[in-house]
Amino acid sequence: MSETDHADEQYDGSDPSPAPEPVRTGVDRVDTVIAAVEALEERPIEEHVGVFESAHDHLRRALDHQPADPA
Repeated sequence: MSETDHADEQYDGSDPSPAPEPVRTGVDRVDTVIAAVEALEERPIEEHVGVFESAHDHLRRALDHQPADPA
């Protein structure tokens, strides 16, 4: 079939594949950032840059965070 064979088909908005499981790391600080990025689908595009910048800052801080010395 060519692309033109599908021209009369209408997309009904349904997706037959199951939704993927949300990504979680088990690190609360990181999971909070991931959830904020996942929520962008529901937000206006103008807000995306601010969320990405905030996510970058928070993830950098999480990576820079030194765990407490167990000794």
